[in-house]
Amino acid sequence: MNAASETIIADIRQFNRFYTRTIGVLGNNLLGGDYSLAEMRVLYEIANNDDVMAADLVRTLGMDFGYISRILAQFEKRGWLKRERSEDDSRKSHLLLTAKGRKAFAAVNQQARDEVAQLLEPLSWHQQVQLQAHLRQVQTLLSPRPTTPAVRLRTHRAGDMGWIIQRHGALYEQEYHFNSEFEALVAEICAKFLREFDPAAERCWIAELGDEPVGTIMLVRGPEGMAKLRLLLVEDTARGHGVGRMLVQECVSFARQAGYKGVTLWTQSNLLAARKLYAAAGFKLDKSEPHTSFGQSLIGETWTLHFEE
Repeated sequence: MNAASETIIADIRQFNRFYTRTIGVLGNNLLGGDYSLAEMRVLYEIANNDDVMAADLVRTLGMDFGYISRILAQFEKRGWLKRERSEDDSRKSHLLLTAKGRKAFAAVNQQARDEVAQLLEPLSWHQQVQLQAHLRQVQTLLSPRPTTPAVRLRTHRAGDMGWIIQRHGALYEQEYHFNSEFEALVAEICAKFLREFDPAAERCWIAELGDEPVGTIMLVRGPEGMAKLRLLLVEDTARGHGVGRMLVQECVSFARQAGYKGVTLWTQSNLLAARKLYAAAGFKLDKSEPHTSFGQSLIGETWTLHFEE
């Protein structure tokens, strides 16, 4: 096990103090002083899950059973909660919100939503997306992972192109400072793919880690019997799982089966991780040319993989 450095520990504690101050948790109560944080968590779990029992709340929230019981008693006193005896065990009861309880939850849930919206309001859309990505990464890194979820590939379905465009725009702005010209290019590629899609010769794959999309790649018809590899992307939270290698291999394998002479692609010299994947798959660098695009001075590269006849 790697020991954490004192500077990392200090920075995390500093962030905890900053965040709790930002969202107002240091006050005695939340949401206008009406409900405690613990009450809100219990109310949320009952409202958003079926067949909840007190033991489930103890296990999910990590709270003391006596504390949970006192909160539930308060909910009953307010007319928010009703109990239904379990048909399997008469000693246990299912917890259900009454109409009054659902109304109370809807009010505080809306207020919580509005407070987060207010917190995000000063940020630009790209800053909000960047914050979202960082928060997801924090959650992924700190969540217990007894087993590593398997990466699986699937072909595209309705709605995927929107995700591809959004993630390319956000990730390349964050990591390479590409401007909106790049996102527009990705949108044009996706629109052309949908309009002219030939399932016998073209594919778009989505990589999923668990239930989350974490990568994509596209293969389309190119000139002179060649295929074109396009729009390779792997989320930063999924790197190290072999996602990029799987996507490139799937793309090349399909191109062989579809009868192409080979695969060509256009990339940039500063996309180092992608270039390593292409080289490992057998692609060769054919041409390099400097250009100014996407708000940056870049060196465009053409890579090609020829299949043996």
